[in-house]
Amino acid sequence: MRSGFAKLSLGQGLRLGVAAGSVSLWRTSRWRAPAWTPLGEAAYAPGLDLHGDVAALGQALEQVLPAGQYAGWPLSVVLDDALARLWQVDLPQGATRLADIEAAAALRFQSLYGDAPGLWHSSSAWDARAPFCCAVPRALLAQLTRVAEARKLALIFITPQFARHWNRWHGALKPGAWFGQLQENALTLGVRHAGRLCAVRALPVPQDAGSDWLAQTLAREALLQGVTAPALLQLCGAPPPAWLMPAKAFHCQMLSTPDGEAALSPAARLARSGGLA
Repeated sequence: MRSGFAKLSLGQGLRLGVAAGSVSLWRTSRWRAPAWTPLGEAAYAPGLDLHGDVAALGQALEQVLPAGQYAGWPLSVVLDDALARLWQVDLPQGATRLADIEAAAALRFQSLYGDAPGLWHSSSAWDARAPFCCAVPRALLAQLTRVAEARKLALIFITPQFARHWNRWHGALKPGAWFGQLQENALTLGVRHAGRLCAVRALPVPQDAGSDWLAQTLAREALLQGVTAPALLQLCGAPPPAWLMPAKAFHCQMLSTPDGEAALSPAARLARSGGLA
């Protein structure tokens, strides 16, 4: 009898993209072509409350990860930023204990979003290159963990897309440039000042947003953060052509343009965020 078990070769893994309404599973390979192979997609009805009933997501995950198919494979998960919370917090002056830093991050989170911290699982990167925090709903995390354990998968990471792209590209940012990520109708900005990240801002993008809208948005965010507006925005994603046209106030530059990205679904673009690393 033929088994449904998929043989795992050295350098291979699974990458799952989770968007608000769909999931996309890909096989990755470091040593063999093709590097990316689509394995399946499934839609689900996104709930209004990610802290409650996320059973529809669990069913979609079970559909793209059949029982017994990928036992023993490593699985990495990239989330749409809309499913997470991203924020930046300055280290308290004189703080020496981790508990002090975590308390400051929790207070900042509550002031920004007004949500009870207990509903979210938070993680942070206390590093000069990436001093920001992210939080994922515990109910969403539980579904992902449950399916991975049931399918006997080795869960490597679960991270928002912004964190994937920031980790991949922060070293390539030019002096004075801001970092941007465009996914569907949302622009996540990494506001930088004096060579460091000072704010992470997720903003809705109107359908007809042109270069004027982008210039005004950058200027407004600079005022809010008390920093100088950037002359350069280095961007991941597929922006409107008008954003790439030379402008007096600023210039927008693409950091990555994967082949065929425009034809991929939102969940597939999430899965392929940040490359194979």
